[in-house]
Amino acid sequence: MSIVGGLALFDLAARISKQPFIPEMSDVFVRIFELLTDQDVLSDFNRSLQNLFLGFTISVVFGILIGVLCGRYDTVERTLRPYLNLMLTSPSILFVPIYFAIFGISRWAIIVLIIDYSVFFLIVSVTTAVQSVSKETVEMASVFGATEKQTLRLIYLPSAMPVIFTALRVTVGRAVKGMINGELFIAVVGIGARSQSFARQLDMVGVFALAIIVVCIALLLGAFLNVFDKRVNSWAPQARASK
Repeated sequence: MSIVGGLALFDLAARISKQPFIPEMSDVFVRIFELLTDQDVLSDFNRSLQNLFLGFTISVVFGILIGVLCGRYDTVERTLRPYLNLMLTSPSILFVPIYFAIFGISRWAIIVLIIDYSVFFLIVSVTTAVQSVSKETVEMASVFGATEKQTLRLIYLPSAMPVIFTALRVTVGRAVKGMINGELFIAVVGIGARSQSFARQLDMVGVFALAIIVVCIALLLGAFLNVFDKRVNSWAPQARASK
C-alpha cells in the first residue's frame, strides 16, 4: 500500500505540474509493457543480467572466503584491513578509467566494476559476522577434539549465516549499481546504454520505465535471497520466530 500510495502521489504531482521531466505513471507503465515485449530491449536485459550474475557470483565466492579467513585469523584481517578500508571509502566510480584502460570496451570491464561495488562490502560484513561467533562454543569444540576444518564448517559458517544473508541482500543492490554504472561509463551496452539513449532523446517516460524495471529486478533478487535465507537458516531463533 505504501508503494501504491507513493506512485499515486507521483502521478498526481506529474498531472498538476505538467513538467516534461515528470511523466505520468500511466504513460510509464505503458512504456514498461512495450519495453518488455521489445526483442532488442530483452536482448539488452539478457546481456546485462549475464554480467550481473557473473560479477555477483564471483563477489559471493571471494567475499565469503576472504571474509571467513579475516574473521578467523587475526593476521589475515590485519594484513587486508587497510586495503578493505581504502576500497570501501573510495567511490568505486573513480576506478572506471583504470578498468577501461585494462579491459577496454568489454564485458569484463563491467564485471570487474560489479565486483568492485560488491566484494569489499561483503568481505567486511562476513568478517564481522565470523568475529561475532561465540568464543565459548569454539573453545568447547576444540576441547572435544574438533579440527580447524570442522570448526569452520560446523560452527563459524552456520553461526554467521544469518548475518551473511543480510549482507548478501544489500550486496545485490550494490551489484546492480555497479552493472548500470559500468554500462554507462565503460561499455555503452545493455540497460545502461538504453537508459542513456532515452536520456539523450529527453524521453523521460523511457528513463523512468527502465528505472522501475531495474529496481524490480533488484527487489526480486533480494526476495529470492530472503526465501533462500529462511530455508538455510530455519534453525536460527529469529528465523523460527518469523514463521
